[in-house]
Amino acid sequence: MKAWGGRFTANTAAIMEAFNNSISFDWELYAQDIQGSKVHATMLGKIGVLTEVEVDQLHQALDDLLVSFQEGNLHLTQDHEDIHMNIEALLVQKLGPLGKKLHTARSRNDQVAYDFKSYVKNQVEGHLNQLEGFLKVIIRVSEVHMDYILPGVTHLQPAQPVRLSFHLMAYGQMVKRDMERMADLLKRMDECPLGAGALAGTSYPTDRWYTAQALGYAQPTANAMDSVSDRDFAIEYLSVASMIFMHLSRLAEEVILWSSGPYGFMELDDRYATGSSIMPQKKNPDAAELIRGKTGTVYGRLMGFLSMMKALPMAYNKDMQEDKVPVFQTAKDLTLSIKIFSAMLETATFNKENMARAAIYGYINATDAADYLVEKGLPFRDAHKVVGQLVQLAIQTRRGLTDLTLEEYQLHCMLFQADVFQRLDLETCIEAKQSYGSTARKQVTHSITIMKEWLKSRRKE
Repeated sequence: MKAWGGRFTANTAAIMEAFNNSISFDWELYAQDIQGSKVHATMLGKIGVLTEVEVDQLHQALDDLLVSFQEGNLHLTQDHEDIHMNIEALLVQKLGPLGKKLHTARSRNDQVAYDFKSYVKNQVEGHLNQLEGFLKVIIRVSEVHMDYILPGVTHLQPAQPVRLSFHLMAYGQMVKRDMERMADLLKRMDECPLGAGALAGTSYPTDRWYTAQALGYAQPTANAMDSVSDRDFAIEYLSVASMIFMHLSRLAEEVILWSSGPYGFMELDDRYATGSSIMPQKKNPDAAELIRGKTGTVYGRLMGFLSMMKALPMAYNKDMQEDKVPVFQTAKDLTLSIKIFSAMLETATFNKENMARAAIYGYINATDAADYLVEKGLPFRDAHKVVGQLVQLAIQTRRGLTDLTLEEYQLHCMLFQADVFQRLDLETCIEAKQSYGSTARKQVTHSITIMKEWLKSRRKE
């Protein structure tokens, strides 16, 4: 008979049994469920519901179950619906009536809320470490390639010369914000729902403050009804994960473009690329493409979760059983994607010559030519027009701006002097950008130093 079957006169239909159970996926919460049960048993001992001997017996049995789970020696069945009832059934099998006492002063509602929130909490802590590792890779690759210059683009059109390190550190800023969002989520998650009961609290003199702090939370949740019906933490987790994937996808797109034949800016290590079954020459950036593809899937999970929660009345509803799979899958995808992107980026090689060639013939020093004229006293709009005409001449004659002669420059404006060619050197163009946060070496180096200091300060918190 089901644990809840006392008021029923017929057995659950087989099709309903299969439709209703969640053990096929929520078994992943076994560690959280066992940990919560151990602390709950201790708390029941503190308030006199269980004896010290009973608490010790429950702890030993739960520890044995944890080992069995880790070794894959347990057979879980859909007859017991979910991980919570499966564990309870195994305890009863081991301890008899004592196993039934453990559920005193708690409900599956607050049990699953605790298990699920703690799972997400553990994932967030793991992602923070993974993102930190990824950020360190970005910093290392940036430092090694400080002298590499490529075209910075807008609308995918060559715009201005930038350092590769500057370009990569732009993604470093994104990763930093991702870490801050994850850390901020942890603060809002720092309330423990265990002990809230089904929705209204319990008549037993429980100590929810003890339970919360023993489980690593700052405090218990403040409203029992909200405790069991809240899934904001999971929605926010999927939201932050979606933003991380969006950032990974943007960089993945750059990797795909840069490693393509027309660009030739980088080559992926053979370990993080694949080939073609028919075209022997192919080297495909499949890891980057998969990350780009998974981004849309993660967005879909977020929208599905939001739609599932829309208009749900208080408190717990069975709809919320649909909350776990999208989070479980996203956690796995995010963990693997960050790890593989870190390895893919760190082992890639960059082609300095191809980057420089694209920079020279992309006319990305045109703005600097206009700035040169402005410094000579010409209004910017007039300077813009003059340089535009020079670019047109260079395009027509298939030359770079530095390949034009001084006479050709002066035919368009007599303010040009011989020093214009030094001014249009790509390194000079870059070093002229001295504003805070610019692509100049000093500013990029400073941004890397600040990022390293931020990582150190985060570790001390």
